[in-house]
Amino acid sequence: MGDRRRSRRLAAVLAVTALGFGTAACGAGSDSAGSGDPNTLEVWTRSNPDPAATYERVFAAFTKKTGIKIDYQPVINFDQQLQSRASTKDLPDVMINDTALMGSYQSQGLLKPIDPATITDGDQLTAKTWSSTVGVDGKHYGIPYSRQAQTLMIRKDWLDKLGLEAPTTWQEMLSVAKAFATRDPDGDGKADTYGMVVPGSAQNGYAAWWGASFLWQGGARIIEPDGKGTYKPTMDSSAAVTTVTWMKNNLFCGDNAVTQPGALTAVTSTATNFQDGNAGMYVTGPYNIATFDQTLGKDKYEVIPAPAGPASGDVLADGENIYFGARTGKTKQERALAAFLISPEGQKLAMTGKNQPVVRIPVNSTLDAAKVRDDARWSVVQKAYEDASQQFPNAPDFAPIKQDTADALNSIFTYCGGDVRSQLKELNETLAGDLKDQDLLK
Repeated sequence: MGDRRRSRRLAAVLAVTALGFGTAACGAGSDSAGSGDPNTLEVWTRSNPDPAATYERVFAAFTKKTGIKIDYQPVINFDQQLQSRASTKDLPDVMINDTALMGSYQSQGLLKPIDPATITDGDQLTAKTWSSTVGVDGKHYGIPYSRQAQTLMIRKDWLDKLGLEAPTTWQEMLSVAKAFATRDPDGDGKADTYGMVVPGSAQNGYAAWWGASFLWQGGARIIEPDGKGTYKPTMDSSAAVTTVTWMKNNLFCGDNAVTQPGALTAVTSTATNFQDGNAGMYVTGPYNIATFDQTLGKDKYEVIPAPAGPASGDVLADGENIYFGARTGKTKQERALAAFLISPEGQKLAMTGKNQPVVRIPVNSTLDAAKVRDDARWSVVQKAYEDASQQFPNAPDFAPIKQDTADALNSIFTYCGGDVRSQLKELNETLAGDLKDQDLLK
């Protein structure tokens, strides 16, 4: 297992290195077709058609206000297409994508550094929000655009039918999950309900993404900074061993398993048991609220803070940043777009409308998500982000770290007879290799 992960990690490093050589000249500008009109910005987002329609409405309002045109490209295979463009030294002017990808993009030389003071209304973003755009060299490489934090979606009607209260601790959550799985909460007389939905596949790092909230709540960390620009892996800590052991024994293995069938091969697109109506809980992001309202019914479930673990109630926070492609010539236009996107006007447009919102929790601190949407449930999400959340470390290239963590967690939860301590020690050694490959190991 360790050799396989290290081989993949080294292959990824070589790919990044090759890409870095291919994009070194991007900062010097490009005369390709994509950069021909100085008053047109080519903008990419990772979007399917529904959120893309929201972006189109936002960009149309920006063009109407400023006269700056937007050549908008909603790209599903974002990273593959971005590397293809980087190899031709022709990056998009502006990209909107995940916060956790910043370290990867910056290490490849794909981004321009940004001074927050040059972005109009940048002071309306909190220091916590801006902190997620700082690279290993201390410079900012993105502008916050949208944030979110995980909460617990739970079947309120099932709680009422079984005479249960919403859980506030891990143990209460486990008790409720067992009741949902065994006490026929849907009343059909069949054993066809499950306690909790888990997208636990190793694919694309899902097991680490979903499991991060439990790690934070148990007091565990994947890697930790030393305050000097380097990091150390910490998945062999006593807190990590205790937390992962609890997850394994109580959620996945033996008679205590409360997750849906196939949880450890499920990704978010296939983990549909909550919206299908046969699972009672789902620790997930707020982008699912609109989907669950349509498929399940707003009256059947509620959004509550995730139950607290022994260390805290912290959950995984993530979101999207605005990135400027590493080339010159359109800095004024890029800053104008960023300023509009983080303004109250731009944020409200992106949070409302008939299509899927592309801003969940506003980064502009003058806005309240619940008031903008007239939906009190969003205050639960905003409070979780502001008061009880942690993000993946964004300065390193976190992609290989997340993937190696997901591989290990998925294996631990799949093969119930293994020794958690020794498996996490092996993971920690692999993570040390990931950091060493980036010259970031303490």
